[in-house]
Amino acid sequence: MDFLKPTADCPDSVPSSTETGGTNCLAPGGLSDSQVLQEPGDQSHWCVVAYWEEKTRVGRLYSVQEPSLDIFYDLPQGNGFCLGQLNSDNKSQLVQKVRSKIGYGIQLTKEVDGVWVYNRSSYPIFIKSATLDNPDSRTLLVHKVFPGFSIKAFDYEKAYSLQRPNDHEFMQQPWTGFTVQISFVKGWGQCYTRQFISSCPCWLEVIFNNR
Repeated sequence: MDFLKPTADCPDSVPSSTETGGTNCLAPGGLSDSQVLQEPGDQSHWCVVAYWEEKTRVGRLYSVQEPSLDIFYDLPQGNGFCLGQLNSDNKSQLVQKVRSKIGYGIQLTKEVDGVWVYNRSSYPIFIKSATLDNPDSRTLLVHKVFPGFSIKAFDYEKAYSLQRPNDHEFMQQPWTGFTVQISFVKGWGQCYTRQFISSCPCWLEVIFNNR
């Protein structure tokens, strides 16, 4: 019950099931953005999720403590991280169109062998993860997951054996734990006009606790 109480620094904060974002208050679980990223050994959460629209992050980092999390757009469509309640100023027609297609979104589930992503929406999602490909490849492939299908997006055992991938886009990002990128509806990479995920309308960055 103490977890659900508003903090003194942010009296209007809400529990993680109705995350609204758009402020500098504490993220769910009482962690600020800097604390979430700088304390990877904290076992209170197994990953954090950031929601992006093109090159702009929307809302705060979402700390995940439960073994399963639904990420969706409208409140009636799940109980977890509601993207529709985040404050976004993006007026792009493409972004708004993709937002409307997120629907039931995805489900992240932590299993013994790794983290699985289930596509609950009516449109494909696209995933990039170092543990899905050959670590010796020059760039990591982007994997398309159709509605109703799932994929093991992250393998803990394999991740620990990997060195930093030789990937241009990845090298431009800060290395904070293990990261998986997920785009709704639109793909990116070698087979698409969008070369980088930052060009995708709506996407997620999932940062795993690496200890």
